[in-house]
Amino acid sequence: MSDFIVSARKYRPATFASVVGQQSITSTLKNAIERGQLAHAYLFCGPRGVGKTTCARIFAKAINCLHPHGAEACNECESCRAFNEGRSLNIHELDAASNNSVDDIRSLIDQVRILPQVGQYSVFIIDEVHMLSQQAFNAFLKTLEEPPRHAIFILATTEKHKILPTILSRCQVYDFNRIRVEDAVGYLKHIADNEGVSYDEESLNLIAQKADGGMRDALSMFDKAVSFCDAKLDYREVAKTLNVLDYDTYFTMTDRLLEGDYVQALLLFDEVLSKGFSGQTFMAGLNEHMRDLLLAKGPAVSLIELTGTLLERYRSQAERCDIQFLFGAIDILTEADGRIKQSSNRRLLVELGLMKIAGLGKKKNDGDPYVEQEYSLPDLPDKITPLSAAGGNAGAVRRDVPNGVPGAAAGPAAACATTSERIPVAASSPTVSQRVAAGATKGTASDGGTEVHRQAPPEAGHAAGAVRQHRSPVSGLSIASLMSSASAAPVTEPEAHPEVAAATGVDPECEAKIERCREQIVRGILNERPRFVVAFESMRVTGNTITVEVPSPSLCEEILRSKTEILLFVARTAGVDGMIELQVKVNEAVKASRPIKLEDRIRYMTEKNSALQELKKALDMEYE
Repeated sequence: MSDFIVSARKYRPATFASVVGQQSITSTLKNAIERGQLAHAYLFCGPRGVGKTTCARIFAKAINCLHPHGAEACNECESCRAFNEGRSLNIHELDAASNNSVDDIRSLIDQVRILPQVGQYSVFIIDEVHMLSQQAFNAFLKTLEEPPRHAIFILATTEKHKILPTILSRCQVYDFNRIRVEDAVGYLKHIADNEGVSYDEESLNLIAQKADGGMRDALSMFDKAVSFCDAKLDYREVAKTLNVLDYDTYFTMTDRLLEGDYVQALLLFDEVLSKGFSGQTFMAGLNEHMRDLLLAKGPAVSLIELTGTLLERYRSQAERCDIQFLFGAIDILTEADGRIKQSSNRRLLVELGLMKIAGLGKKKNDGDPYVEQEYSLPDLPDKITPLSAAGGNAGAVRRDVPNGVPGAAAGPAAACATTSERIPVAASSPTVSQRVAAGATKGTASDGGTEVHRQAPPEAGHAAGAVRQHRSPVSGLSIASLMSSASAAPVTEPEAHPEVAAATGVDPECEAKIERCREQIVRGILNERPRFVVAFESMRVTGNTITVEVPSPSLCEEILRSKTEILLFVARTAGVDGMIELQVKVNEAVKASRPIKLEDRIRYMTEKNSALQELKKALDMEYE
């Protein structure tokens, strides 16, 4: 028991060749030794546990070796044996975390004057050098710039930004990298084989990823896992030991979401919570899993830091995932991750995200006719004819829907990439949410008193019939409340005629009509949806196209979901007889003319009435 040495010490590299994941740095140091071009001061900086102090020791031993093998120490001469046994007088290590005063540096300066006993150089390794005080740094400057010929300083730190620029300018700086998962797994395999420990690929990948680029952390976790698993590493047991979610959880969850089975997905999430993991941890891991699946579908698979059989599992599952599903899932999870810290019910937020992703999988698996029709415009019939026009010309509203991602709302990246769907409506008929179910070719239905006929495609082989019209399932602008001036009289339903044509042209006076009614349009939207006013106050009208800019992707999505209703309201208010288009763009520079945040509202009210500030002070009140 007493002879046990932790792996981080037992397998600490003793040569440049055995250093893990720092080939560029070790090659540079070896070349400098072979060419005899040694600097008087070096600065090794980088994350913890990546080999800074180890390389400093190997370098110090190599330059003092009496019979070097190229740039490597022989480990046989007196200098090497003294170093290996910890009795070398040529190599001095100082912990700056506990020796950070001016007196400690003065003592170090006195040691620098002593000539080496064996070998050519006295090497001073100062670890955590950023912990030195300001006065100690200043006292060290002159000696660091012009030390005796036999003195070499090697400074090591994890926080390079805390080092004074005057110190940096006197050193050769070497930036150590995080150790890649592949390199860490390879070294763990080497140690496991030497120690007679059986393992699977997933276990070592889990340890390497948890270490986050630090080899020392990886070796410490390896020792802990070996103790728990009794020299037989199983990745489920390793996951319990390291308190991380195993890969099976994410693979199973993805399968449930692909099937659209939100019930099983929620039950699996409940199991995760019962193990003590937070919703944020689970969501971050699932988001990374989706990202790896997306990369596994193309040539970017090299960006996934996984090896062996685990990488093959990712490739296998990625083949069953649609790119649009993965993009949609990543978008939903990223948005939820940004909101979870402010959420009062974090579990519900994660569950809603899972249900949304399951909805994407269900639409794909079920072949939702509405989704197929909405995003396959060439398959749409040419005309949708309203039959409830009570006089007046039929108008047409052109509705833009997000292109490429199923669902009514698009993510920020696709929010402004739109395709168009024409929905002709009677200008004087009661307005409804126009959403036509695809795939139906016969039947008649009414919604809000409006009956719609759609001509069947020529290849259908039967007479054209009417198509049931569905109200949009998402919340939108209430057109009934906006059109208070519309006639409330019931509309009589005329007889259907097979030759009725919809007005699908463009009103030549569309731009002028909308500009004349701009204030009425903005006022009507303000009454019902104040959040939309920031966009429509500065709307630009070009021909029959309305262009608005919004400050955030979320507001862009809201407007897209209510686009049809908004355009119907604009057509009714302005009296436009023809097709209207709406383009929504995200511009973070756009600011609302009316204050939205509390501090903005307070500033706005104070500017209008300076007495408010005096009233607040007099009554000792707080803004809420």
